[in-house]
Amino acid sequence: MKILSVNAGSSSLKFQMYEMPEEKVLISGVFERIGIENSMYTIKINGNKTSKNALLPTHKEAVKLLVNELIENKVINSLDEIKGIGHRIVQGADKFESSVVIDDKVIETISELSALAPLHNPAAVIGIKAFKEIIPDAVAVAVFDTSFHQTMEKETYLYALPYNWYTDYQVRKYGAHGTSHKYVADRLSKILNREDIKVIVCHLGNGGSITAINNGKCVDTSMGFTPNAGIIMGTRCGDIDVSIVPYMMQKTNLTYQELDNVINKQSGLLGISGVSSDSRDIESGIKEGNERCILAQKMFVRKVVDYIAKYYVLLNGVDAIAFTAGIGENSISTRKHIIDSLKVLGIKLDEEANNIRGEEKLITTNDSSIPCYVIPTDEEVMMARDTYKFIEG
Repeated sequence: MKILSVNAGSSSLKFQMYEMPEEKVLISGVFERIGIENSMYTIKINGNKTSKNALLPTHKEAVKLLVNELIENKVINSLDEIKGIGHRIVQGADKFESSVVIDDKVIETISELSALAPLHNPAAVIGIKAFKEIIPDAVAVAVFDTSFHQTMEKETYLYALPYNWYTDYQVRKYGAHGTSHKYVADRLSKILNREDIKVIVCHLGNGGSITAINNGKCVDTSMGFTPNAGIIMGTRCGDIDVSIVPYMMQKTNLTYQELDNVINKQSGLLGISGVSSDSRDIESGIKEGNERCILAQKMFVRKVVDYIAKYYVLLNGVDAIAFTAGIGENSISTRKHIIDSLKVLGIKLDEEANNIRGEEKLITTNDSSIPCYVIPTDEEVMMARDTYKFIEG
């Protein structure tokens, strides 16, 4: 059975097609700069990658080209072979505790939640409608980044604000990256050959979050009402004193929208280093002796360690810690700095084992009190699995 996993952004469309239940990747790719000049797309099949320029005024044209590529590359002979399409949805708030088959009501609810994810939910709706028009017979499934975190207790997800802000305006912690955290937690369960495990998953990328998981369920997560809470990220500041916002508005005469742009797009590693939001550029700056890059890295590591320590206590000890996503999977030095900072817990890094990028591996010594792993995430396969379940019943 052929299943598509789709992630629609405001100007992009990422996809991956699987043969299920084998979970074999048949083709993958990304359409970029949709609705912008110089749009193009990249297709990867059988290990070969091809890039092409294309006119992509809307997502609908991207979907049409995607279908053409599937047929031309003989991945499918007809659209009837595509039985399901899993759509990544960033914000489902507390409306969805799990993935759901998409109908008009689901689309309406996703749209209503756009204020909580203005860059993501509207784009997802556009993608859903584009695929529905061109591949109408495929079962469409919404897979929410927030659903995994719906197991948090009320005392965890509420803020100490007037209670009616929660009841009237839905102000609470929602978290993000739930699909990734669930995938890694499932892998750890298989690796340790146990389901009753307590783990901390560190999803470290340009956007980052850390989640405490007990028996496969989220206990707490670092992101909050929006993805700007928690650890320092590429361009997001993470946790700050909220009084900074009115203070800087008064000092700089910035509007709220302008200041919101600063804390979301001009802060984090970029704001501290003054060099880049990309961890690889920060590491290059460190090698060159750039003091602000050194500072940015120290601040990033400190915040990650703070959350790991907090969740270690919350879970009353942990069975494993995992690193995933762009930085977590590929930054050898960042993992080393984090684990070295956790020596007080008896965690010991295996320097040789840690010298890897993008592969699953145990990176601590045999006598380490807590095993730490690198586990490449796979959100797309989780989307395909959920979609397949609905079709198979």
